[in-house]
Amino acid sequence: MIENYKEAFEKTRSAGVIAAGALDEVFKIAKPGIRTDQIDNLCYEYLNDHGAYSAPLFYRGFPKSCCTSANHVVCHGIPSDKILKDGDIINVDVTALKDGWHGDTSRTFEIGEVSIKGKKLVQTTYEAMMKGIKIIKEDIFLGDIGATIQSHVEAEGFSVVQDFCGHGIGKQFHKEPNVLHYGKKGTGEKIKAGMIFTIEPMINLGKYETKTLNDGWTAVTKDKSLSAQFEHTIGVTKDGYEIFTLSKN
Repeated sequence: MIENYKEAFEKTRSAGVIAAGALDEVFKIAKPGIRTDQIDNLCYEYLNDHGAYSAPLFYRGFPKSCCTSANHVVCHGIPSDKILKDGDIINVDVTALKDGWHGDTSRTFEIGEVSIKGKKLVQTTYEAMMKGIKIIKEDIFLGDIGATIQSHVEAEGFSVVQDFCGHGIGKQFHKEPNVLHYGKKGTGEKIKAGMIFTIEPMINLGKYETKTLNDGWTAVTKDKSLSAQFEHTIGVTKDGYEIFTLSKN
């Protein structure tokens, strides 16, 4: 590893481990009858207990410590007194800020007994993220990642959300480059060692179109179909990549 990004990787790794740990704790309570604000409280306390802060809290006015996006909510769902019920799916998105660096990750959890279609959507979304990650190395194009994700998702009969994307991350929560989860191979910026960004595909059971509700945050599928998402923060190395937000479980 070349010296000039060693510190960036170490700091991002430290933040990423904490964010992943928060989601491991969410997994333990993600059952029918739980409220989304209980998930939020757990994430807030876990980050604080591990010497980190919640990056989303008050970010551009966002009122909570994590995003809880259930069923047809695509992303940026606001935790509330909403009670999760058997058969729901919910994405929980956590970003830890530690020592000035960010680790950003999300998972979609199945609540109780989920429908066969719902399970397939969740599984396909995870597979698409990992397929996108596994091709990462120096000198491929960002478009290669999007094309890999899109081809897998559409082969399974689902659609890729186009209104939101992955992003560069580091001392800033969101920065260049934008990482699209659809597109054509050989397009976009060339990837270089030392880059840090998220891959976070949002995949819909129905059509890809979304709309944002009046709260200015909550994005939902226009056709009210289910949506799932997974996210990792990735560092590009000389010989491949490192995932900074892996679960210890």
